[in-house]
Amino acid sequence: MVLSHYIVHSLSHDIVGISLCAAFPSGMDSNTVPADVRWAIANWPEDAERGEVSRFCQRQGISRSVFYKIRRQARELGPVGATEPGSRRPLKSPRRADPKVIEHALAVRAWLVEQGLDAGPLSVHAKMKRQGLNPPSRATLARVFAAAGVSRPEPRKRPRAANRRFVYPAPNCCWQIDAFAWSLADGTAVAIHQVIDDHSRLALATLVAEGETAKAAVKVVSTAVRRWGVPQRLLSDNGLAFNPTRRGFTGKLVDYLIDLGVKPITGKPDKPTTQGKNERFHQTLQKWLNARPPARTISALQTLVNEFDAYYDHERVHQALDGKTPMEAWQATDPAPAPTPEPRLPQMPPSARLTANSAEAEPQPKSRAPLALHPSVGIIDLKVKQNGQVKVLSCLLYVATSRAGQTVHVIWNETTVEIFADDGEHIISYPRPATTGLYYGPRTPAGTPMKGAGHNPSAGSTGTATRTVSKGGYIGVHANKFYAGYKRQTEQVTISWDTTVVTPTDADGTTIAQYAKPDHRRGWHGPHRQVRSTKS
Repeated sequence: MVLSHYIVHSLSHDIVGISLCAAFPSGMDSNTVPADVRWAIANWPEDAERGEVSRFCQRQGISRSVFYKIRRQARELGPVGATEPGSRRPLKSPRRADPKVIEHALAVRAWLVEQGLDAGPLSVHAKMKRQGLNPPSRATLARVFAAAGVSRPEPRKRPRAANRRFVYPAPNCCWQIDAFAWSLADGTAVAIHQVIDDHSRLALATLVAEGETAKAAVKVVSTAVRRWGVPQRLLSDNGLAFNPTRRGFTGKLVDYLIDLGVKPITGKPDKPTTQGKNERFHQTLQKWLNARPPARTISALQTLVNEFDAYYDHERVHQALDGKTPMEAWQATDPAPAPTPEPRLPQMPPSARLTANSAEAEPQPKSRAPLALHPSVGIIDLKVKQNGQVKVLSCLLYVATSRAGQTVHVIWNETTVEIFADDGEHIISYPRPATTGLYYGPRTPAGTPMKGAGHNPSAGSTGTATRTVSKGGYIGVHANKFYAGYKRQTEQVTISWDTTVVTPTDADGTTIAQYAKPDHRRGWHGPHRQVRSTKS
């Protein structure tokens, strides 16, 4: 009878305990228990009534296992120690990086820095992967390098998501060329010319020369052409050695490219980001060279840059190429076909040219003589200088030293320049200057050339000049463009003007066209249009 009563009482107690424990989860983290509740548990009386623990846990919303876990902490650490949350670190971290792998990653980074190579997390990850290892992620390597104090945090650096990268679709679609200054061991300045492929970032050719010259530019590009074929475009800056067309004339490299059918293109002035791939390539080579002793000669420096190009093309993976080397990216896509060069007129051989001493040779005016664009008639008020002179039509005209500081009125037409006082009194007259840089005075009423001054024809009066027809069929004079016919490209034509008309004629003296004389700069004049240019 007593035994049966004990069994029933025990079962009822277990059922109540199970129901109370089911009211709150058993896996709740003890670190989330408030400090006052932990303090009450740490100081729990040993003689508490039966079932009081379950009722306390139910009121506080914790499980019995959390209760007894805190009790164990109180016995081990004391009541105060039990009120502080413990570490949340798991007992096991199966995905934690192996310390040996971390140590090897630090060693790889140190080696890359010693060699003067990029040593960021992505570079270390790529190097370890090519060694046959299973490296940690880029984020893990970044945290490891920061913890070890070997990396420099750059919070102001623009995130990668902000980059807007443009890449040509295939190799040989576009090349880039640029050069930078470098010094030999004795301080001699040299220039390193680099040509890369826009699509694959392949280092096509590198040349060390005495300076940034057109001869060196043609040499390095021709070397790249022999190795890799002819590109469709070549991008460069507006330097004189590469592409000076924005300055109003051509260059050796431009002529060489046009003969191959390559289209030379340039970035905007003072915008080096257009050639950003090549500018970044300079930085990689410079870091690599700085990690080595300075070269004593140009040939020694050329050997160093050739060694770098081999490493860059075949071993160094590129972040912009999804972890591939430039050579792997080049081989992944078929190169673009070579362009078809347009036919150009052959140059006259030297044997067919007239010599300067030949009787048949006639003096020819300069093909590109500068012209002073002055209006045919005009009036202006000027202040007399301390030496009694005024500057008119790019010439100096003497008035009188007694009138220094006074304002005079200068009136000119096609033949005469007249100077009047402020009250209308006629002071002096001079003939209209035919060129710039002349001085007119009492002893030189016809004008005399001044030392150091340019003597250019004045476009405001009647004159003649010889011009070469451009590829588009235009000739330039008076700071304007006049159409002479695209079939006459590269021909020499004579252009003459008077007060109202500009007339170009061919070598036979036949009039090509007649245009109204412009009264503004940068205009385009042709058979069906006479408009101002929108280009600066």
